[in-house]
Amino acid sequence: MTTVTDDLPFAADFASATYDDWRKLVDGVLKGAPFEKLVGKTYDGLRIEPIYRRARDAAPIAGRPAAAPWQIMQRIDHPDAAAANAQAREDLQSGATGLQIEFAGGPGARGFGVVNAAPETLKRLFDGIIFDAGISIALNPVLGRENAGANLADLLEEKRLDPAKLDIRFNYQALSTMAVRGTSAASWSELEKPFAKIIGDLMDRGFRGPFALADGRPVHDAGGSEAQELAFALALAVAYLRALEAGGIALERARAAISFRLSADADQFLTMAKFRALRLVWARVEAACGLAPKPVFVAAETAWRMLTQRDPYVNMLRATMATFSAGLGGADSVTLLPHTLALGLPDPFARRVARNTQLILLEESNLAKVSDPAAGSGGIEALTRQLCESAWQLFQEIERAGGIFAALAKNLIQSKVATTRAGREANVARRKDVFTGASEFPDLAETKVAVLDTKPVKLAPESEATFKFDALAPIRLAVPFERLRDRSDEILKSKGMRPRVFLANLGTPAEFTGRATFARSFFETGGIEAVASEGFNDPAALATAFTASGAALACLCSSDKVYAERAAGAAKALQAAKARHIYLAGRAGAQESALRAAGVNDFIFAGSDALAILQEAHRKHT
Repeated sequence: MTTVTDDLPFAADFASATYDDWRKLVDGVLKGAPFEKLVGKTYDGLRIEPIYRRARDAAPIAGRPAAAPWQIMQRIDHPDAAAANAQAREDLQSGATGLQIEFAGGPGARGFGVVNAAPETLKRLFDGIIFDAGISIALNPVLGRENAGANLADLLEEKRLDPAKLDIRFNYQALSTMAVRGTSAASWSELEKPFAKIIGDLMDRGFRGPFALADGRPVHDAGGSEAQELAFALALAVAYLRALEAGGIALERARAAISFRLSADADQFLTMAKFRALRLVWARVEAACGLAPKPVFVAAETAWRMLTQRDPYVNMLRATMATFSAGLGGADSVTLLPHTLALGLPDPFARRVARNTQLILLEESNLAKVSDPAAGSGGIEALTRQLCESAWQLFQEIERAGGIFAALAKNLIQSKVATTRAGREANVARRKDVFTGASEFPDLAETKVAVLDTKPVKLAPESEATFKFDALAPIRLAVPFERLRDRSDEILKSKGMRPRVFLANLGTPAEFTGRATFARSFFETGGIEAVASEGFNDPAALATAFTASGAALACLCSSDKVYAERAAGAAKALQAAKARHIYLAGRAGAQESALRAAGVNDFIFAGSDALAILQEAHRKHT
């Protein structure tokens, strides 16, 4: 009888396979094509191999304590302090373990945020919040406005709470705020001393911190790469470390005053590798300072740039993957941006989803039970190592430029981010980087989701800046497609009908369905409604159906074989029927000259510049 303790050699009857065996099989499939065809590249130019051997010599990276859950942080960003307090109390009662306080004008406020950090505002904001009940507070003071940290410290002293027992991250982030604004009232050399004094005062009052936040989000928000975000965050941390030491704070205490925050997006492996790499490069800085490396606090926030206004429920899926990846990558806390944030201030349902997503991953999926589960994974270990090397090289370039402030003043970082952003935008336009619901698989009949009836906060302009440089302005990558959809909605509202394209299907369903399905998704991502049709063999019948559709545009859809036989005649019939623009779903191939002569104007296919074609389609329609 077999017992549960017996060996179960399930694979004993199968011959062992090696990497070389796999390569032989792949070479047979490639049929002479280079193996490099299977190798992917990140925006940093890092190689992603199709298969990896196990990294047998890898060890777990020290980070979040073993089996300890990450903190479930919830954004508090309602402009009204009383309403924000109600949100905070609901969040803490319903599963959140921490609050991330966003003030208006901050680099992560996204247009909202508590209007000010005056003492009376903070009293209303934190009314009934039990600071010493095991919760975490991440305060995000805003450069040049009220000193939120000092005002909160005063409030806690009034409550006679022991600051050493409170989990408060004060998150002073002067340099990353300057990077987002593109301005500074003074040079960093002038600001270092007051920056260190603010933090030193909080230390002297007994707070544990951390106090200075090396925030990589501005680079990610602006479209930058993983290595660029890491190098930026590392350069920020080194600048803060130097400022604190110059302000009389011992290096050991200064090191403990610093924490990090990175963006987490839906690219699972790169996000995991990025969070792992941060700990390794920071440990290298600590070692260079003569310090024994210690695990640093690393916060995660799901990415702003991946949010869409269209089909926002898909944002839930993207955020779930981002949270999953950050958690497995060792993040100590995760702030999940609610799925409707790109549309306005999230309502209670969206906030509940943001909390419960994390609760499910922690309490039902038990993701925090294993420390650094990626350790030993050949692919993730390789990505981690490559990111460390690439980020360190860029960090050294920033240091050679004079440090982070000098690099910003010279637009060194911004120019690199701009180049990466342009590459991303080109890939989004060609739908190589896909946003489901926005640039792929759209739903023209989607219903609007609810957000709070709260207007974005408008603050008075900043005072005249002494230093100006290119801003690392946040973007959302789906915006160009959303603008086309918005235009379509306006046309529907004013004229009662969206822009239309007639799908001129040729032949049998087996011949046209694949490309007709592609064409429908292609055009409707731009708000151009696709009108379906039966398969046609007779050009005259096709022309009649096109006229009856009310469409101004037409797209031929079928197989290459049918195109060779009938596309030219069909195009001529559509042209005679006054089609303003005729497309063909598929690559032009050898027939391009003949098809264009017959009236075909454009060819749509995977990898074509969908955004440019759709923008032109709107112009042709009107």
